[in-house]
Amino acid sequence: MTTLYGIPNCDTVKKARAWLDGQGIAYAFHDFKKAGVPPQLDDWIAALGWEALLNRKGTTWRRLDAATQAAVHDAASAAALMRAHPSVIKRPVVEWSRGPATVGFSPEAWAARRH
Repeated sequence: MTTLYGIPNCDTVKKARAWLDGQGIAYAFHDFKKAGVPPQLDDWIAALGWEALLNRKGTTWRRLDAATQAAVHDAASAAALMRAHPSVIKRPVVEWSRGPATVGFSPEAWAARRH
């Protein structure tokens, strides 16, 4: 089963969910706000890189004080911040039923996965 991780009011997550629905792809939705950050965050960091998972363009990041932002310099510090502030994780993270996990939404890249 494919699992999409994110927060329901995120525009990118909404687009991703609509795309999956439109393609008839069954998936489970994991809400970071309600269900928390899953234990596989460390696996995502190992596979995708902490830099790819850390959303430095979002509101949550911009609201952090400079010292907190500066303290993020490696996988461990990024993971700690992501667990403390789940909204700083770039969305969506998708664990596909087949293939490696991805971060972000790209209709083109996702469509290529189906072939």
